[in-house]
Parts: sequence; structure tokens; C-alpha cells
Amino acid sequence: MNTRFHGNIFLVGFMGCGKSSVGQALARELAYQFVDLDGEIERRRGLTVAEIFETDGEPAFRRLEASALRDTADMRDVVVATGGGTLTRWENRDFIQRHGVMVWLDAPLDVLLERCRSGARRPLLGSPDRMAGLLEERLPGYRAARWRVETAGRTPDAIAREIAGRLG
Repeated sequence: MNTRFHGNIFLVGFMGCGKSSVGQALARELAYQFVDLDGEIERRRGLTVAEIFETDGEPAFRRLEASALRDTADMRDVVVATGGGTLTRWENRDFIQRHGVMVWLDAPLDVLLERCRSGARRPLLGSPDRMAGLLEERLPGYRAARWRVETAGRTPDAIAREIAGRLG
């Protein structure tokens, strides 16, 4: 277990990259709390992410997301799995960089698409071309992360150990 790093860790990346599963594994590895931003938004709003997009629209969802993210400011030693579009608002990126370390979980588009097949919690899931365009739009935000970690073909526990090692 890593005992040298103390601070918040924000996992960023495109849908399907493994933020939630790696986040849970990393929180266990470091004995940190875990917050899934989408789950927190669903809890607060009483609707799924897809339902929020459908009933309130994406701008309303992004406001809820920014609010839930800001509420992590008073937390210590927490792993936060952000949403795939959290960094579409630059103030979110700036907040993350001020309040912890940002780690980009990445995988090739074909792997991300395969992982997202069900689409139940992914309201922006579309055709491969649409997904490629969306990923391209979001890359500048992801590239602002301190580290990029490849997730394709790896278990959440192995990825968590790599991140914990980098933090040490």
C-alpha cells in the first residue's frame, strides 16, 4: 500500500476507459474513499444519467456535474471517477488541477466502443464515427492530465497498482 502520497486523485478519460472500475480498485489499493461522479449525480437528482440527459438536457447535466465535482473540494484522500465529458467545461479541468492529481485512462477507440456496447448509462453513445469525433473534441482536456495510463487488455487491479506506484 502506498503511504507517501496524500491528496485527491481524479481519473479522467473517455467513456469505457475504466474510470469507475479502476477508481474502485485504486481506492482499495490506497485505502482511500471512492466517489463516482455520475453515481453521485444520479443519487442527487434521483434519475439515471440517461434520464437526466433526456429530461433536462446536456447543459443541465453538466451544471450538476460541475456542482458535484466542486463538492469534492473538502474531501481528503479520495479517488474520483469523473464522467467522460467532465473536462468539456474548462473550469472543471482547472478545479481538478488545483485540488489533486489528474490521471488520464486511455484505450484505443475500438476497445472503448466494445466496452460501451450496452450503452445503458451512456446517453452520448452513437456511431463509431460520432464517437471518434467526440473523442477528438475531448482529447485536449485529457492531455492536460499529469499521466496517461493505457487500460486496454489490463485488469483494473493492475492499472491501480501502476497508478499507486507512480504516486509513490
